[in-house]
Amino acid sequence: MKKKALLTGVLLLSMVLKAGGPWKMQLTNKEEQMDLKLDLYEESIDVPGMELFGPMNGFLAGKGVYGTWMVTSFQIKNEKEATLRLSNDQGSETQSIQLTWQNDSTYMMELKDGVVVKKVVNKKLVKIPARIVLNKLP
Repeated sequence: MKKKALLTGVLLLSMVLKAGGPWKMQLTNKEEQMDLKLDLYEESIDVPGMELFGPMNGFLAGKGVYGTWMVTSFQIKNEKEATLRLSNDQGSETQSIQLTWQNDSTYMMELKDGVVVKKVVNKKLVKIPARIVLNKLP
């Protein structure tokens, strides 16, 4: 009987985590005009324009980002920190980012190993800021 109750509890917990754990969310920054959509529990996100590759763990895109950057790998350190590896839509560049939970609706995105992600400003490609505050969408 105890084994059955324990198994039921584990199954319920895993369902709750899959449904909306701390690493399944959509984040945005209005000033930089970018969105980061993540599901680090399963490959469930269709990347716009990249449907050919099937669902992925997430992507970074928006008017403030040149191209679409897909999550190619990740490491969840704990419920407050994760490291993501992104690759651009052409597969020619990669970027590591550290994502850190600040409070219920705010995350800090810090680009590691130099900034590779760029945006268009006055018809020129310029690097995005190395640290960006992202807000969680409901």
